[in-house]
Amino acid sequence: MYSRIVLVILIACSFGMADLSAQDNDPVLFTVEGNPVTVSEFNYIYSKTNGDKADYSKASVMEYLDLYKKFKLKVQKAKDLELHKVPALQNELAGYRKQLSNSYLMDRELTEKLVKEAYDRSKFDVNISHILVSVNKKSDPAEDKKALDKINKIHKKLTGGSKFESVAKEMSSDPAAKQSGGKIGYFTALQLPNFYALETAAYNTPVGQFSAPVKSALGYHIVKVNEKRPARGQVKAAHILARVPKNGGDAEAKAKIEAIQARLKKGENFEAIAKTDSDDKKTGRKGGEVGYFSINTYDEAFEDAAFNLKKDGDFSTPFRTSLGWHIIKRIEKKEMPEYELAKSGLLVKVKKDERFKVAKRAMIDNIKTTSNFKENSGTMNTFLGTLNQEFLSPKWVPSKAADAKELFKFGATSVTMGQFNKYLKQNQNLRFRKARGNTPEGVAKEMYAEFVEEQAIKYEEGQLEKKYPEFKALMREYEEGILLFEATKQLVWDKASEDTTGLRNFYNGNSSKYTWNPRAKASIISVKSDNEKIIAKTKKLAGKKSPEVLMAKMNKTGDIVSIKTDVYEQGRNSTVDATDWKVGAVGKSTAKQGVTSFAKINEILPVSTKTLKEARGYVVADYQDHLEKQWVDELKKTYTVVVDEKVLSSIIK
Repeated sequence: MYSRIVLVILIACSFGMADLSAQDNDPVLFTVEGNPVTVSEFNYIYSKTNGDKADYSKASVMEYLDLYKKFKLKVQKAKDLELHKVPALQNELAGYRKQLSNSYLMDRELTEKLVKEAYDRSKFDVNISHILVSVNKKSDPAEDKKALDKINKIHKKLTGGSKFESVAKEMSSDPAAKQSGGKIGYFTALQLPNFYALETAAYNTPVGQFSAPVKSALGYHIVKVNEKRPARGQVKAAHILARVPKNGGDAEAKAKIEAIQARLKKGENFEAIAKTDSDDKKTGRKGGEVGYFSINTYDEAFEDAAFNLKKDGDFSTPFRTSLGWHIIKRIEKKEMPEYELAKSGLLVKVKKDERFKVAKRAMIDNIKTTSNFKENSGTMNTFLGTLNQEFLSPKWVPSKAADAKELFKFGATSVTMGQFNKYLKQNQNLRFRKARGNTPEGVAKEMYAEFVEEQAIKYEEGQLEKKYPEFKALMREYEEGILLFEATKQLVWDKASEDTTGLRNFYNGNSSKYTWNPRAKASIISVKSDNEKIIAKTKKLAGKKSPEVLMAKMNKTGDIVSIKTDVYEQGRNSTVDATDWKVGAVGKSTAKQGVTSFAKINEILPVSTKTLKEARGYVVADYQDHLEKQWVDELKKTYTVVVDEKVLSSIIK
């Protein structure tokens, strides 16, 4: 029997979701006890279920209309039985809703946008410079303001025409800027974890221009975009290295690599030379292979040489890096995959990146704005005034005096002080963790901010039906699926299993359906030997003697033969099926792991009807079908179904 979740999924797949674009003027195709099913709902369900076969012919539409009417009749019965009021089913639906809304809100509102943004950005590499005014992560607001004032001053200076490189050398907190003029070089999306704002500035600023100040974990930045190019992607390569020792020897290394180049030009195998002559012994053992890499993995000269090779199998001319002289061979270039293929890999990276937190905060800020979020600061301030060190220990017990007071509200949804107190008690371990080096007031404020975020998401989840018609439709499918499952269970499945009298009567009226296939009483004889003479002797005796005599004769010198005698239905046992179905017939033998087996037919049984016990599984299944047909007939008599024939005609091609 199907579990409820499996049936719900099957229903969702079979009947799809209600139309996602239904409007107020959507024509009603039919009603069940006055409850409407619109054309758009039916069209979506019909086309989703039938796929390429959805030709809207009269026969096809009428067949599916009949199926969907039966579905709606069963749901109506479930509602009349008030199954939607059963607490267990309500909880089950609430669980589905929570699971669906969590993923729906985060995926639709947040993750999907971030993944698409990362994909679009990763099509390009951006060459940037920056000016940094560093801020200690634990700096107080005064220090932060001082840094902000400085970066704004620098921005004003740049806007006034000062040269970026000169200002970077003079005023940037990045020590490398003294030499580089703030130049960082090329990078691509997701290569700078926890620097999402800097990445955004780089991708949103035109080439040759600089950004407004942005903040990262290091402090405040101004980003200049020097160049932008199509992304290099990833390349798989191998190399041969002639290492230059720290104390000199460049000429010797260069001579060595040039000699190797000459050998390669003559056709010697790259991998073989790498194994014997490369000074990079770790990669040399693998024919010089370094695997796949993207930009900012190795020395810039190494990467340039690899990405500049035009075809797989090409190798470079000798070039110098900080390690020495190299020749590099391109093994394979991995082009950027289509979005749908890249999506899952990007999703993992996005969820680990700072951008997820940043975007979540932005989403919550947007929820606050659109819901007209309002705080009652007086309620919170009064609460903060009651706190002492006990708040940071298990002894703390919240006062109930202010439980009814409003703390904040989203739209018309009010959140009280009592709800916040409950949150604080339920998350006391979080309170204790935050207590390290913090004051009671500081802990309470941090937890209040997190509580507001939690309530914001909860509020938004409650708006999903209004915001997304497809979410509302899917929830209806879940609800109707759960109700249908429970009604069918009570009125069909349980009855078929538990109504012994009804099952017996059904069997008696249909017993001729439950007959055995041809059956035989047969012995399967197994010989622990692959000796042809022993096997032949056993088969010869089996054809003449009873199983008992055969066992006695063959097992005088040891336990050689074993025999299993039983009744076998034709088509159920391959060893018996390999025998002519005649009394006394001995079948073909098969050998497996030193044991040879064959069968002997002892008796052919006459065709007979299965008993109820023997056929129970089949009888129960057929009885369920019988009860369901009776149920549908009863529903058709009980409920009024009205089809608008004019509307029906309009959808038939």
